[in-house]
Amino acid sequence: MPGIFGLTKREQRAVEAAITRPASETELRERPDRVGQYLKKHIDKFLFDQFSDAYIKRASSNKRTGNIDYMKGVPIPLRREDIEQFHSESGLSVLVIAENMAWVIGIDPKFKYADAYIKYMIQNFSQKVDEYLSKEGKDAGEKNEYDDACIHFRASLCVKPYYLDAMYGYARTLRKMYEDSNNSKYVGNVKAEAFEYFELITQIHPKFAHAWYYLGYMYLNMGLYAKAKLAWDEFIKKSKNNKDRSEIKLRIKQIHDPLIVEEGYNSVLSGRWEKGIELLEPYIETSYIDWWPLSYYLGVAYVSTGRTKDAISMFDRVMRLNPTHVETMEELAAIYEGSRNREKAKKYRDKAALVNKGGYRESDNNDSNDGATESILAGKQFADARNIKELPDDTKPRRIKKLEKKKDD
Repeated sequence: MPGIFGLTKREQRAVEAAITRPASETELRERPDRVGQYLKKHIDKFLFDQFSDAYIKRASSNKRTGNIDYMKGVPIPLRREDIEQFHSESGLSVLVIAENMAWVIGIDPKFKYADAYIKYMIQNFSQKVDEYLSKEGKDAGEKNEYDDACIHFRASLCVKPYYLDAMYGYARTLRKMYEDSNNSKYVGNVKAEAFEYFELITQIHPKFAHAWYYLGYMYLNMGLYAKAKLAWDEFIKKSKNNKDRSEIKLRIKQIHDPLIVEEGYNSVLSGRWEKGIELLEPYIETSYIDWWPLSYYLGVAYVSTGRTKDAISMFDRVMRLNPTHVETMEELAAIYEGSRNREKAKKYRDKAALVNKGGYRESDNNDSNDGATESILAGKQFADARNIKELPDDTKPRRIKKLEKKKDD
């Protein structure tokens, strides 16, 4: 790992020991940038000028700051109100210049002159610049100015990529940003960035309890209950906050049934059909049966163990709850082909082909008794069925990818 701006040798060694992933996945300036596209509108606040040769010569002679010849030809970001002072005899405060630079690299960490900006900021304000920028981010967040906060935390991470305060502040700010949006693409990108940063904190700073707290909630809202429990178990071990620990212990109790159901799903996915049936069947007579993936997985397990009639019953239920689920149509087509019911087999093959082409409508489903569709489950998850209130994130049902069944020898 190359040297990183703002890290002491001891910190560098700690990072090297903790990081097993490449910089292209862990450092803000090296990672693909999902969030910058939503911040670029703020670059219009700045115009760009340059330091004069006379200023560079004069500043370079200052023993405290040192040589800044590297700033020759480097564009200096200025707000409109800064321009007159910048060209005045007294000049513009280096603090203002550094703040403007922070905005630019926070908006675009891959900015062409980011290295020069970071070097200038460190040279003038010492390595504490990362702390200053994180504090600015925290202050902005407390005022609900989330773009401002996000930009400052990102700038701090440009200076010191694994600074805990900045990593955690950035992830928390991203969470606030996507919670306040109804734009699905925006939410998807910002949520993915938040998730990866919470996860990254647990890898680089594993003793920091609250990263595990939020990561658990993010897993929960992805429908990954086993991972949520593992994250929360770590939080309970590491946290000294009794109130938060009590909250998470309650959450773990509330996902007891979802954990069993998820284990049932995984049993089916791994070809352990009987185990899957054993775990999932008890939930047929509960409210969980209205969650279509339960019926789907049970259907797969039934058909794989020769219980064709039970499988058809489960797949028919999926079709009522989620009329466009292609994998279920394919399962039904295969069953009817095996029983030589060519008419029904063709019906489901045709429906599946139509959905794949984007031409199938819910009203085309003649098997639906009550018009129920996947929208019934919008915002519903096992967590909701167990009355978990006030989740930190939105809850949406997990979509099931096509099952690759293991064939028996």
